[in-house]
Amino acid sequence: MPSYVALIYTPDVDWSAPEYAGEMAEYGAFGEAAASVIRGGAALYHTPTATTVRVTGGKGGDVVLSDGPYAETKEALTGFYLLECTDLDEAIRVASMIPGAWNGAVEVRPALPMTAPTDADASAPGAEARPTSVTT
Repeated sequence: MPSYVALIYTPDVDWSAPEYAGEMAEYGAFGEAAASVIRGGAALYHTPTATTVRVTGGKGGDVVLSDGPYAETKEALTGFYLLECTDLDEAIRVASMIPGAWNGAVEVRPALPMTAPTDADASAPGAEARPTSVTT
């Protein structure tokens, strides 16, 4: 079944603060209602806690860090869900139930499947360019 990522953009506030407990309860209710298709996700701390990482000069170049997100916007990336849905229409229906869609926006993207390399994959031509995921 295809996977989709729902990227949640809302006003940039500290959602862990007590005054947002009501909104967080709405997310809990959404999580229960959509449990059959949610495969993961997280709320993100507000943007002042972000660190942007860039590598100058391409692979192997210098690592450059900067505080905060890459660009300032009215709405910030505040969370995400990994959804497993039958198709894009179902993913959109589920995304419309995410509380962030009510006061911000939810961007839905198909997720490209990625797997950890096997020993056989490591010796295949072009293996160094193949995307992989890390499971901890």
